[in-house]
Amino acid sequence: MKKHIRLCIAMVGIVFSVETSLAQDTTSALTRKNMLGIRISSKAPAINHSVTYKRFFKDDLAVEGLFSFTDPGALGVLIEKYKPLTASGISWFWGAGAYVGFSGGRKFGTQGVVGLDLLPSTLPLNFSIDWKPELNFTSQFSFEPAAVAFSARFVF
Repeated sequence: MKKHIRLCIAMVGIVFSVETSLAQDTTSALTRKNMLGIRISSKAPAINHSVTYKRFFKDDLAVEGLFSFTDPGALGVLIEKYKPLTASGISWFWGAGAYVGFSGGRKFGTQGVVGLDLLPSTLPLNFSIDWKPELNFTSQFSFEPAAVAFSARFVF
């Protein structure tokens, strides 16, 4: 249990260190800064149905924290890069990160993400669909490719 607490503290420290280093380089006004919502996923990955918090440091760079509230419980962090597809608020994104699990056989691993993001100009809402495969390194060394999800977030 102490090992899991140390891993969680390390992940939180990484998020804050990324925020500190990137916050110094924000020269343009951000159209979106903070987003909080839910992520509904397939059941197979360690990070499946979860609460999601996303913070943008630049127009094209965000850190996302995921707390999976189903079995297995897990906490994950992703760093994501965004590229606009159209002027109407549709972007595609990709990124990578890590997770730590609290139950089940998947205790620690890496994760990647690729997806589409919609930020309507008239609503304080964000919607995305993504694919987030996971590679588990602990007792059940495994690759989980079946991780497709839909997210809905409030933008503030």
